[in-house]
Amino acid sequence: MKHYCYFPGCSAEATAIGLGLSAQAIAKPLDIELIELEDWTCCGSTPYGSLDKLESILVAARNLALAEKTGLDMVTPCPSCFVTFYQANLYLKEHPQLMAQVNEALAVANLVYNGNVHVRDLMEVLFNDVTPEVIASRVQRGLNGLKVAPYYGCQMVRPDYGFDDPEFPQSLDRMVESLGAEAVPFPLKNHCCGGALVISEQSLAVDLMRKLLDNAVENGAECIVAPCPLCQMNLDAYQSIVSVYSKFKTDYNLPILFVTQLIGLALGIDPKSLGLNTNIVSPGRLLDHISKAGAKRGT
Repeated sequence: MKHYCYFPGCSAEATAIGLGLSAQAIAKPLDIELIELEDWTCCGSTPYGSLDKLESILVAARNLALAEKTGLDMVTPCPSCFVTFYQANLYLKEHPQLMAQVNEALAVANLVYNGNVHVRDLMEVLFNDVTPEVIASRVQRGLNGLKVAPYYGCQMVRPDYGFDDPEFPQSLDRMVESLGAEAVPFPLKNHCCGGALVISEQSLAVDLMRKLLDNAVENGAECIVAPCPLCQMNLDAYQSIVSVYSKFKTDYNLPILFVTQLIGLALGIDPKSLGLNTNIVSPGRLLDHISKAGAKRGT
């Protein structure tokens, strides 16, 4: 079993509780242990960094210093947290003066950071350490016939961290297919969902979401899977608003799952343990489809 220092992030314990529950639920069946980082706090977040870069890096560095004590790779299921930690780590390693300044502040809390943490995204761990092939071998409830639109969003593959192609990513497609589902063509798979603009510029964000939902439906998707809590929340929680804004008043009723939830279903884990009861758009029709497909195969 492989062990990782696990940073859940704020979303996984609040608006995206399904992400946190499903990430932990699939760990043991896949022979990995996600050991939650003790006394973790907010990563510093992207908006914070735009207001005060130094303070944002310092907040991130506190978590990195705690993670460094474990001697394990630091893994987070949130692409936004990953980007924040990755960039802070990079800045600190490349700028010794900044590292000294940060460590002076950390010393107040009896902490020091030496730049030795390997920051990783959970999706990258599932793809490279566990691998789609191993996941396929653990499938208990094949998702044959389920048409899935794999949605990467902005931050899982951009900026280019070497994990997947930023313009034509395939890791999530391969993960979906390893579960027996069909990854439908989805040209907008790495386009922005509007992110936090849904608060300040709702009409703009809603139009971006509409394009994504339309693109998925046009290609026959029965659901969208995403790794990002903000992307999932936008497409899930605001889907009814998108329908109202739409010129054609479209009622999408398209379930938006975390990729960890989809993996969990294929592993035979019960929906509640995966937090599917916390999703806004009901996945009931999707679960019925999976159950009927399994019954036909005698699984």
